[in-house]
Amino acid sequence: QVQLVESGGGLVQAGGSLRLSCAASGRTFINYAMGWFRQAPGMERKFVVAINWNANRVSYTDSVKGRFAISRDNAKNTVYLQMNSPQPEDTAVYYCAAGPNQGMVVPHTESEYNFWGRGTQVTVSS
Repeated sequence: QVQLVESGGGLVQAGGSLRLSCAASGRTFINYAMGWFRQAPGMERKFVVAINWNANRVSYTDSVKGRFAISRDNAKNTVYLQMNSPQPEDTAVYYCAAGPNQGMVVPHTESEYNFWGRGTQVTVSS
């Protein structure tokens, strides 16, 4: 089992910045690719960004390219999501997920992830 705990959510003004963290425990962190998904009210959960085990590959959904940045610190078993210039449409519950290491492949779909955090609410005010 891998336990994931997100933190850093809250209320932010449009154009501001916010950093989410996801702390992992339970198994060797480098064995996992890490992803962030989000779910807006009344919507399905969607892929946001993911990073492979050694941070050599990342993949972003188009709507956040150039604004959000994912990183990981394998020494701290933590993955981060830096949200720059968030917009009201970024309001959602953000979930951290861990999936098996696939080398240079960055998983994009929920089914590729085995473990999930409980989520952290991000609200962007206009």
